[in-house]
Amino acid sequence: MSRSGQMEHETLIEMSATTDGEDANGPFFETNSNVDSDNPGISEGLSSTESTFLINNHQRIDKHHQSKDSVFFRDGLRRIDFVLSYTDDPNKETDKKKAERRKEFESNLIKTGLELETEDKKESESGKIYFIKIHAPWDVLSTYAEVLGIKVPIKENDIDPPRENPLDCLLKPFKLPNHVMYPEPDYFTAAFSKQKQELFLINDQDTFFSPATRNRIVYYILSRCPYGTEEGKKKFGIKRLQNNGTYTSAYPLHDCQYWKKAKEELCHNERFTLYTQWAKFARFYKEQPLDLIRKYYGEKIGIYFAWLGYYTEMLFYAAVVGFFCFLYGWITMDDNLSSKEICSPDIGGQIIMCPLCDKTCEFWKLNTTCEPSRYSHMFDNVATLFFAIFMGIWVTLFLEFWKRRQARLEYEWDLVDFEEEQQQLQLRPEYEVKCTQKRKNPVTQEIEMVMRRSAVNFFGKLFLCWMSIVFWISLIIASMIAVIVYRLAVYAAFASIMENNDALRPVSSLLTPQLATSVTASCLNFIIIMILNFLYERVAIWITDMEIPRTHLEYENRLTMKMFLFQFVNYYSSCFYVAFFKGKFVGYPAEYTYMFNVWRNEECDPAGCLIELTTQLTIVMAGKQIWGNIQEAIVPYVLNWWGSRKARNNPEDLYSRWEQDYDLQTFGPLGLFYEYLEMVIQFGFITLFVASFPLAPLLALLNNILEIRVDSWKLTTQFRRPIASKAHSIGVWQEILNGMAVLSVVTNAFIVAFTSDMIPRLVYFYAYTENMDSRMSGYINSSLSFFDVVDFSNNSMPIENEMNITTCRYRDYRYPPDHGRKYLHTMQYWHILAAKMAFIIIMEHVVFLVKFFVAWLIPDVPSEVKARIKREKYLTQKILHEYELCKWQEKLREKSNCAEAARQVFASKGKVQLSAAM
Repeated sequence: MSRSGQMEHETLIEMSATTDGEDANGPFFETNSNVDSDNPGISEGLSSTESTFLINNHQRIDKHHQSKDSVFFRDGLRRIDFVLSYTDDPNKETDKKKAERRKEFESNLIKTGLELETEDKKESESGKIYFIKIHAPWDVLSTYAEVLGIKVPIKENDIDPPRENPLDCLLKPFKLPNHVMYPEPDYFTAAFSKQKQELFLINDQDTFFSPATRNRIVYYILSRCPYGTEEGKKKFGIKRLQNNGTYTSAYPLHDCQYWKKAKEELCHNERFTLYTQWAKFARFYKEQPLDLIRKYYGEKIGIYFAWLGYYTEMLFYAAVVGFFCFLYGWITMDDNLSSKEICSPDIGGQIIMCPLCDKTCEFWKLNTTCEPSRYSHMFDNVATLFFAIFMGIWVTLFLEFWKRRQARLEYEWDLVDFEEEQQQLQLRPEYEVKCTQKRKNPVTQEIEMVMRRSAVNFFGKLFLCWMSIVFWISLIIASMIAVIVYRLAVYAAFASIMENNDALRPVSSLLTPQLATSVTASCLNFIIIMILNFLYERVAIWITDMEIPRTHLEYENRLTMKMFLFQFVNYYSSCFYVAFFKGKFVGYPAEYTYMFNVWRNEECDPAGCLIELTTQLTIVMAGKQIWGNIQEAIVPYVLNWWGSRKARNNPEDLYSRWEQDYDLQTFGPLGLFYEYLEMVIQFGFITLFVASFPLAPLLALLNNILEIRVDSWKLTTQFRRPIASKAHSIGVWQEILNGMAVLSVVTNAFIVAFTSDMIPRLVYFYAYTENMDSRMSGYINSSLSFFDVVDFSNNSMPIENEMNITTCRYRDYRYPPDHGRKYLHTMQYWHILAAKMAFIIIMEHVVFLVKFFVAWLIPDVPSEVKARIKREKYLTQKILHEYELCKWQEKLREKSNCAEAARQVFASKGKVQLSAAM
């Protein structure tokens, strides 16, 4: 921009004081001393012929008439990189203070070189909102691109693309057009340097940096720009100004309306392309345009959709195997001898079972559980064991192949060396403002500001944080106990209602008291889970804020661990109870076990607890997915519809682009966090308890196909454009997934051993059968023990015994009442227990051995990617060294400081030769 322009309106900010170098940089650079020498001052600011910066009275000078549905300033040339909005009432004392903060803040923004343009509140739909449009000129962009180490093209990629797969023609229906999949050519890149601009492929300064990179740079400035001192402390950052109400919002603009292209030729219409090619559900079978997503939303959102797409792709294989395992159980359901014996009037109809609750419950016949026992076979059969082992190997293949896919994306998206940059450069403003102590960096040997932490303060906060976490986890456990008490308390009521209600008799074979109790308890548990989630999210954020992490990465990792630990206990505790505790500590009729000496512990169905675990898993998993989609799609749509109801009646050219985006929902900094958390919890359901429900991967697959399109639709149509940010991986979620993969082997081994009836059936088949022609004949009778009703305690004896029952049966392996070891465990019990423990040890060792072998066999980074990384580093060093060589040769020709120039030429030649050798 020209320096000769004069500030001629009386309301414009006077910038005469900015002619001095130090003042030009302003107080902003007191916290960013590493860049103040390169940052442009206001002397390189706007010309009066281009725009006006109105801060005090927000009057508007409109020199160019154009549609307000635009992403450019009024001159139609300068792109709007960011928008701030606020409301103002000069008569309120608090608003006067906010106006002073805004004036100081916007003045400091201009001192950094940003250009501002204000839209008066009279121009807004409500007549109450001011909008400040921000543009970052080339000098600002180039300065901060160097500060942030942004990589830009230096040479077009000359490596031959991989050979086409002959089978690619079969995948053509699933492919997107090349201009959508690859919106930009493939380049070799290097970190931008303002002093070496001629090295980079800069065809047009206005379009060299993508809009996502531009808004990332502007937000970096906004988050560190000061606005004054209050209570002796320096205040800065747009986030703090939003929290105290000085500004109502801060956001970058979408480039066009999602349903049609913009009229402006300079607009790339990437939002329209994303909507038509990606966000529509009709495109669910198409691949995702990951490069375009990354270009428009940034690498962090791009890596999420890459992971979600790959996870969904791998779920297809698990879903197919799980479906066939379920199909096997369904086909063999009528051939299951155990369920036949239970349903038989001559066997199950003659077996009288002991009451399932004290006093009020009656004796009952085994064949009343005929239908549940038949359906239980669909999930409790030999295919269950195969599927549990398969999923243990599948999860390893998924994680290992994802590492390879992630490594490829790191290279393609210039994220190979990003981790160090993130740690060093992306400090949180909340941390920086607390830095009051100087320390010498042991690596750079430079003095840096660090936060002073006293031992008392540090350990006090640590104690408070972890006590809060322990309290909330204890609250979850207490709620789970309350649900268990509910199950114990209402079972007798359900049993009484179903026995005495003639209207329920037609469905009594399907809806047993056990099933009714399980379903209602699962629904109640799901409601409690949702309520606790809502409350704990805010507590976790408050705790993490209080810890003041140093970087954004540390903040997200700490919050992730707190939230996941809570969600793990919250979602999985009920499933762990049904799988590993229900029916395991019941006792026997003469000596039942009671919770709190009041409620008798629950018993499993004679066919086992696996069907109840399946019910619990289905309700919680499906309910969470349905509720999540409602929250993600329907709620934002309704809020946006209500918020923009007035503006819909306006002419299109009067409904400005910044107002359209202002009416949308905000995709906050934790937006992706909740998306990852939702998917990781789902991952736990399909791995930790998959032995009980082979259809879980199929449900997850169907949900994720919808999830990808719902997430893309809401980002493209219902939310403001997120601020672009970088991420080279899925972060701490990778470690969480690895931990759950290991835990899943253990849980599934225990489910097969202790929750299903597979091991007792195998022991009976090989060791205790009495009919060699039909080895499973008599298994049900063998699994039920005898009890003499006279041995009931006073608390357990049924009030009514109309059939004059003298002996009843119960599920256990104990000696009969006429045996010398009355009611003690039989040898068959100990054989089964030993077989269960042996099975767990063998299964875990086999699966772990295969897992670790597969992990060792598959390299994390493909050899092709390693070669490309080396090639790019070599070319980058060669180009940079040749550039230095040319510069020093020019200096040598000028004969200034000949000796030094000759020495540098010799050194540069040596670097070039070294690069070639490497």
